[in-house]
Amino acid sequence: MIGIDIVAISRISRLKERRGEDFLRYFLSDDEINIAKTDATIAGFFAAKEAISKALGCGISAEFSFFDAQIYKDDKNAPKVKLSEKIIKNFNIKDAQITISHDGGFAIAAAILQSAD
Repeated sequence: MIGIDIVAISRISRLKERRGEDFLRYFLSDDEINIAKTDATIAGFFAAKEAISKALGCGISAEFSFFDAQIYKDDKNAPKVKLSEKIIKNFNIKDAQITISHDGGFAIAAAILQSAD
C-alpha cells in the first residue's frame, strides 16, 4: 500500500503562528514536537501522517488518527515511523516505511505499508 502527500510549508507556518502550541498538539506527540524544530520539518511530519492515512485507504478518521503514527529519526537522521498496535492489528501491517523531503516551499512525504498477508 502506497500513500503520498504534499503540503505548503507556508500553510503550516501560518497555522502555527495563529494557533501556536495548540496547533502542533493537534497532530504531533511531545516526542515529535521535540525533534520537529523547523516549519519545514513540521510540514514534513504532517505530510507523512497524511500519506500513511492514504496508504491505509481511510484518511484521517475514526480508523486512523494522527497519533496512530509516531515519527522519529534514526541515528542517520532519517525519518522512521512506528504505528500503533491498533493500526498494525486492524490493517494487518507487517512493515511501514516513510520518506520526507522539502524544497521550494513544499514538504512531500511518501509511505509504503506492507501487509502481513
